[in-house]
Amino acid sequence: MKKQKKKTQQPSKRVTLHRTHRISFLFNDEEMKAFNHYIEKYHIKNQSRLIRETIMTSILKEMEENHPTLF
Repeated sequence: MKKQKKKTQQPSKRVTLHRTHRISFLFNDEEMKAFNHYIEKYHIKNQSRLIRETIMTSILKEMEENHPTLF
């Protein structure tokens, strides 16, 4: 009997985008209260992801609405 070779997993060819740029901002008391209420209400575990996706969604929507036209 021949021994079967074990297949080793190849590293993923998926491109990863590393986040290297940091942006920080401040909330006032009312904004922080509303943010915390939202986090608790919807059981958000990753606040950074929420903020990043919310900001990028808004930016991309605005860019789409204001794209240049030919006429």
